[in-house]
Amino acid sequence: MRRLKGKRMARSMESGEKTMPLPCVIGFAVCFLGGVFLGQVLAGRVPESTGTELRQYLTDFLSLDQDSGQNAQTALSALMIYFRYPLTAFLLGFVSAGTVLLPCVAVAYGFFLSFSVCCFTAAFGGEGVVLALAVFGLRCLVTMPCFFLLAVPAWKMAVSRVSIGRGRRAMVLGGGRAWWLRFAAVALTLLAGVCAELFLSPYLLRLILERILN
Repeated sequence: MRRLKGKRMARSMESGEKTMPLPCVIGFAVCFLGGVFLGQVLAGRVPESTGTELRQYLTDFLSLDQDSGQNAQTALSALMIYFRYPLTAFLLGFVSAGTVLLPCVAVAYGFFLSFSVCCFTAAFGGEGVVLALAVFGLRCLVTMPCFFLLAVPAWKMAVSRVSIGRGRRAMVLGGGRAWWLRFAAVALTLLAGVCAELFLSPYLLRLILERILN
């Protein structure tokens, strides 16, 4: 009886990954927008010295000579930035705690994105919007859909683990073939985004920075 129940639950999880229920999508969107709102509120309390520090950082960036060591560090940083939220969503699907933690990750994603954009706007005024778009535009265009594509089915997997209960079967259950194919497609998309950012974003950012800072 237990085996039959486990098989039914595994089939339901695998078939559930092929669809993204609207309530789950809306719920994660609300969490994300809540983080965006919170980031805007707290960004208003950032001291004025932050704008000066940001200007100095960007000015130093323009004067840097890109050597092989810096390029490797930049590539590693881009990989971490692109994969951190989608990969976190993927991993949380394997634990029952993901039921609570995944919405929190969505809030954190919206918060840090909104907070960063507001800091650029506070430091550079209207031109800060263009600068923020150069820094975060491509990144958000790639990572945001990838995050939601993994977060929604991962949350359903985490909920299913809670209903199965603790034990060996809950640990072995891996999400099914469709889940792994989805993750592979997302990983390839993120890698393509990293390559595009490494080749295109520095030139665009440098062009905008020279116009703003000079």
